[in-house]
Amino acid sequence: MVAKLSQVFRGRTVQNLLALYGVQFANYLLPLLTLPYLARVLGPEGFGALAVVQSFAQYLSLLIEYGFNLSATRAVARYRDDKGRLSEILAGVMGAKLLLALVAAGLAFLLSLWVDNLRHDFRLLWCGVFWAVAWGFSPVWFFQGVERLRLVAGLEVATKLAALAFMFMFIHTPTDAWKVLFFQGVTSTFASGAALWLVSREVGLCWPKLSEVGEALKSGWSMFFFRSAVSLYTVGNVFILGLFLPPQQVALYAGAERLTKAVLGMVEPINRLFFPRLSHLVVHAPRDAAQLARRLIVLMGFVGLGGALLVVVLAPLIVHLLLGSGYEGAIPIMRVLAFLLPVVALSNALGIQWMLALGLDRAFNSIILFAGLLNLLLALLLVPGMGFIGMAYVVVAVEMFVTGAMGLYLWRNGKAPWQMEKHT
Repeated sequence: MVAKLSQVFRGRTVQNLLALYGVQFANYLLPLLTLPYLARVLGPEGFGALAVVQSFAQYLSLLIEYGFNLSATRAVARYRDDKGRLSEILAGVMGAKLLLALVAAGLAFLLSLWVDNLRHDFRLLWCGVFWAVAWGFSPVWFFQGVERLRLVAGLEVATKLAALAFMFMFIHTPTDAWKVLFFQGVTSTFASGAALWLVSREVGLCWPKLSEVGEALKSGWSMFFFRSAVSLYTVGNVFILGLFLPPQQVALYAGAERLTKAVLGMVEPINRLFFPRLSHLVVHAPRDAAQLARRLIVLMGFVGLGGALLVVVLAPLIVHLLLGSGYEGAIPIMRVLAFLLPVVALSNALGIQWMLALGLDRAFNSIILFAGLLNLLLALLLVPGMGFIGMAYVVVAVEMFVTGAMGLYLWRNGKAPWQMEKHT
């Protein structure tokens, strides 16, 4: 057993894990370097307005990404030795993203006519759209599928560092909030463009056929459905709060959520690294897949629990250092959200790593959809009376439902990793 586990963590696997932690560092920890500065310079009102548009932009980027980070990664992993097929996959995915980007822009325009916190500053809104499109076009899914992530990870880290430097240089007043998303959009455009150039050198980049675009949209639909439902109780909660509360109050929840998710992001590289490997093993070596999945569940559970304990104990210090005066209300929110860490780690291991690798997309999506609707219902009931702390309770309760439902489904159908390992 020890020998098999050691084989998993040797060579390319370790290199890709380090690369993914580099990407995670750029996506989650680097923004923490700007958080103390932006929270103070923009103030609660400006920071809250920025957080609402960022949350909306994440919705748009999810539309453009369309679940390809899972569906296209799985396809590339299966056809990694067929350059002709890889070229078709690339063309189909990028063609689909072009269509989805147009839909995202139209959606932003329509919602800006209705939501006060979006039409408050049109520069901020459209810089958010720019960032969403640039981020959504990243072909990191291709490099995940072929398990070669070092170069593209280095590119993402370098461009995020450049955005960080621009923010410190050019953002000095609350009216500069739009520049945050503008600089992120510029650097994301460079990273996505350079990564696409690398992919095109390897497999070629041609104009997509309608059949390829249709195939990409069809194969990615279940994953998009999943990501959209997940967004109802993850990235979209700040936007939901923005429908009920003024920016100053949204800023407290947004600050606590951002700090907590920086810790939660430490389990995501494990998620992204082992998904293509499990997708391969469930077809060619089911017993090995079950063993690996069981170890990942234990590993991710312990990592999440350790992170939660740190957040609960250190919340006052973290808020004081990273958010500053005027954000003290974020401390109780952060302590409630700390319970997300072990719960989300386990749901990722059971759901993304195992259920999707087994092809249980329908059951997985049913759980996620119900959770998203439950989140909206509970938010409508609790937020008007309890405000931001009510949203924190809602998020934790919904994530606990997701984890419990996944575990129950796998157990009742005899597909839990510990059950399959005994019978394969």
